[in-house]
Amino acid sequence: MQEAMFYEKLENGKVKCHLCNHTCVINDGKKGICHVRQNIGGTLYSLVYRKLISENIDPIEKKPFFHFYPGTTSFSVATAGCNFRCLNCQNYEISQLPKDFDQINGKDVAPEKIVEDALDYNCKSIAYTYTEPTIFFEYAYEIAKLASSRSIANVFVTNGYITHEALSAIQPYLHAANIDLKSFSDETYKKLCGARLEHVLDCIRFYKELGIWIEITTLIIPGINDSESELKQIAGFIRDVGPETPWHVSRFYPRYRLLDTPPTPVETLRKARSIGLETGLRYVYEGNVPGEGGENTYCYQCNTMLVKRFGHQIMENNIINSKCSKCGAVIDGVGV
Repeated sequence: MQEAMFYEKLENGKVKCHLCNHTCVINDGKKGICHVRQNIGGTLYSLVYRKLISENIDPIEKKPFFHFYPGTTSFSVATAGCNFRCLNCQNYEISQLPKDFDQINGKDVAPEKIVEDALDYNCKSIAYTYTEPTIFFEYAYEIAKLASSRSIANVFVTNGYITHEALSAIQPYLHAANIDLKSFSDETYKKLCGARLEHVLDCIRFYKELGIWIEITTLIIPGINDSESELKQIAGFIRDVGPETPWHVSRFYPRYRLLDTPPTPVETLRKARSIGLETGLRYVYEGNVPGEGGENTYCYQCNTMLVKRFGHQIMENNIINSKCSKCGAVIDGVGV
C-alpha cells in the first residue's frame, strides 16, 4: 500500500479525500466510492499502487486520439477500480472488480519498468486507460514523471472527475486527455454513472485552461442521450470550450447492465456528426463503425479529405507541416 495524496485528516479518525469530485468522507476501516482508497487508522492509502492489471500496446487512435501524434503507438496501462459505476461499462471486469467482488488484482510492476517497456517498444506515449486513471493517481503520477524525463508523452483516458488540485499537480507531465462527456443531463449522469454533470463540465474547462490537449468522446446510447436537443447542447458546450476540440461520437453496444439496449443506429451517429459540424466544431468523428467514412479528417476551411482512416489505422495522410495540403489552413493538434 502507498499513502494517498490529496486528503485531509478529520476528527474521530475520519479522512476526507480530495482526489476526485466525490470528495468522500471516509470512516476508519472504510473505503471511498472507488473502493481502492482506504482509511486505515486515520491515514488514507491507495490499494492499487504498483498493482498493474492490464498492459497493452495500442494505436493512439484507439484511445481515441486523432489529433495527438497520429499514427504512433501508446503503451497502455491500468489498475483495477473506478470512481464511476457506469451501467454500460466496457471494461467492467476490471473497473468494477473492487466493488462487485471486493477484489483488487494485479501484479507488482515498478513505474521504472513501465517506462522502460514503453521505450523498448518505441511507444510515443503512455496511456492511463481502460479503467479510470484518477483512482490510481499515485501510480500514474510516478510513471508520468519518469516518462516525461525520457521524452515520452502521457495521456489520460478519463471520465473527467478529477479535482483541480490533483490535475494541477500532474499537469507538468500530462500532455493530453480524452474525456468522456456521457450526457448533458445531470439526471442521466446520476442514474447511469453515479456522478454529477457540473463537475465534468468544470473539469473539461480546467483541462483546457491548463493547456492540456483534449479530445471529447460521447458514447451515444439509444433512448438515453441520443435526442437532437441533447446532442446540440453537447456540441455547443464543446464549441464554447474551443471549436478546435475534436468530438468523437461513438456507437454503443450492449454491455454490463445495459444488455437490453440495442446498438446505436449508424444514422444516429451521422446525425450527431452533422450537428457538431453545423454547431461550429472543426472535427467530429464517428467511432466504433469502421469503414463508414465518419472517421476521416477533413479540412474545416476547404473540406478536403486530409486523413483517411479505417478503424484505428491511417490509410492516407495529406497534412503537410500541420497544414492542409490544399488551402494551407492550420490543422489543430499535437504532432499532426
